[in-house]
Amino acid sequence: MLQLRTLKSTDPPMISAAFTAQGWNKPITQYEEYLRLQREEIRDVIVATWDTEFAGYLTVLWESHYAYFKGRQIPEVVDFNVLQRFQRRGIGTALMDEAERRIRQHSGMA
Repeated sequence: MLQLRTLKSTDPPMISAAFTAQGWNKPITQYEEYLRLQREEIRDVIVATWDTEFAGYLTVLWESHYAYFKGRQIPEVVDFNVLQRFQRRGIGTALMDEAERRIRQHSGMA
């Protein structure tokens, strides 16, 4: 069963290990930084689990680094990944739907 939640302090090693297992280099430090940015309300990190197992994540950057988005105060969906073995189960769609729901609380555009 799919569940979506916010990034927790215990997640970085688990997420990094899951991507390493499929041959992707996603260091623990990347997710520790995301956690810091989430605490500072600079970025939201939405984590997807499938039957309690990590399946993917998506981040929302509230103030984009792209001038066009920044100037119009348009949040940006950044770093959107679903583990290969969990693809084609609607996880990516659910992550994007949740991101759009959160963005609507702050902005009319994403």
